[in-house]
Amino acid sequence: MSQFWSPVVSTLSPYTPGEQPKIEGLIKLNTNECPYPPSPHAVAAIQAELGRDGDRLKLYPEPTGLLLREAIAARFGIGTDQVFVGNSSDEVLAHTFIGLLKHDRPLVFPDITYSFYPVYCQLYGIAFERVPLDAQFAIRVDDLIARRPGAVIFPNPNAPTGCLLPLDDIDRLAAALPDCPVVIDEAYIDFGGESAVALIDRHPNLLVTQTLSKSRSLAGLRVGFAVGHPALIEALTRVKDSFNSYPLDRLALVGATASIEDVGWFEQTRRRVMASRETLRADLAAVGFEVLPSAANFLFVRHPAHDAATLALALRERRILVRHFKAARIDQFLRVTIGTDAHCASLLAALRDILQVS
Repeated sequence: MSQFWSPVVSTLSPYTPGEQPKIEGLIKLNTNECPYPPSPHAVAAIQAELGRDGDRLKLYPEPTGLLLREAIAARFGIGTDQVFVGNSSDEVLAHTFIGLLKHDRPLVFPDITYSFYPVYCQLYGIAFERVPLDAQFAIRVDDLIARRPGAVIFPNPNAPTGCLLPLDDIDRLAAALPDCPVVIDEAYIDFGGESAVALIDRHPNLLVTQTLSKSRSLAGLRVGFAVGHPALIEALTRVKDSFNSYPLDRLALVGATASIEDVGWFEQTRRRVMASRETLRADLAAVGFEVLPSAANFLFVRHPAHDAATLALALRERRILVRHFKAARIDQFLRVTIGTDAHCASLLAALRDILQVS
């Protein structure tokens, strides 16, 4: 603590990102990165933009991200005025919290969800309420509606559980709360769910956010976007231009645009991850783990006879990282990112050794 801090800084409890250690030979299954490289077209576009001498880097990028917004709009069959782009979905969400989610009544989100949400609320002074998931860790739409909230946000699939809420329930939620902003955080939707983007023309209160970090293998590029009614997009743009008019650099814009346009690579990559997930799900169940249904690129698992923190430590000693959350209701679960088939085989071998099963 310093005497120079503003009052808000001393009250913050910052988000803790997944560990990024520099350990040789590490199998990293703790931060939900894609195990496969991005589209070759994205890499080529970045190299072309950089050029031989990097001369273009002396110029500011186009501030509205128009080419990327056009690619996203074409992908979903919507207008460019329905698309906002930003530096990662975390930045897009940050602008969403201050631009759309601060109202007289509290914002509501699940009690087990993306742990950045309460951090944003604390930073921006947003009152919030946590709504418990059911015993199977599913979101109950009727419970959200019953709170008469000022706004609603949750990931779909939820994180860290991976559980998917059907699109019909999102439709019903947005319809039941027509005066309430409803934000669906779709960081993992491409691994097994149906996007709520299909509903935005029906519900002017619905905003959908996505990221290129997961299914498009661009976590290092930091690109996210939101789609919704033009009035919602205008709110995010006003916040952006009051914060940073150039959130996406020239390399990120061209790389992200090429990635969105390369549908074939995207489909191939996500299907490989989904296939590996289902194999790993069965393999973990076979050695005694309880595995929650997942529509994401990770599994949320626990073993009834072994402490989760102890398992995570034992895996780390074998150079395998998974994520353990020390939170109520889920402190005996591990979140396991889906790696390559070789990564998953190494994880399973290590667990068999730890559990002493064949």
